[in-house]
Amino acid sequence: MSRSAKFTERQISIAKAMLQQANTAEDIRMAQAVLLPAFHGLTMEEAGMAMGVSRATVGRLQQQIRQAKGKPGTVSGVGAGGARGWGGRRNSHMTPEEEAEFLAPWAVEAETAGMIVMGPIRAALAQKLGRPVRASVVWRLLARHGWRKVAPDTRHPKADYAVQAAWKKNSKRHWFPPSGSTTPRIVPCV
Repeated sequence: MSRSAKFTERQISIAKAMLQQANTAEDIRMAQAVLLPAFHGLTMEEAGMAMGVSRATVGRLQQQIRQAKGKPGTVSGVGAGGARGWGGRRNSHMTPEEEAEFLAPWAVEAETAGMIVMGPIRAALAQKLGRPVRASVVWRLLARHGWRKVAPDTRHPKADYAVQAAWKKNSKRHWFPPSGSTTPRIVPCV
């Protein structure tokens, strides 16, 4: 059985005031995250079920009220900006400026050579960070800075279409069955 939540009178009065002055569904949920466990003895899982959110969201909403600034009975300092927002680059290896600085020499090489290979960039990044990195890290780094993968052309540069067309017209077609036969005949190509 999970432990019951403990709320101070100040937190309960903030939640009551928030419920009275609620403008959005998020304000109502934040007040319910405190009031349901405080008055009805619900666990975080049960409160989340009643509110239609996860247990983790109930905890986050309760934390925002616990960190609220202002007098009891008011909702100033609660909600927007009260807790760290979702998303962002929390696990980034370098700042965007450091990434741009890292890619600067490769940009010069790409302009002169027309293309670069990902392997040396990956090795240089691993050396800079002091640990091995996966190829996906490098691909995402390049994508963040507007670089894209350019696949090689679909034909060989030395291909001769006239020779290929002549071969198609004049070659023996061993893979077709002889006329009038219903079973395919396999003939080894010599």
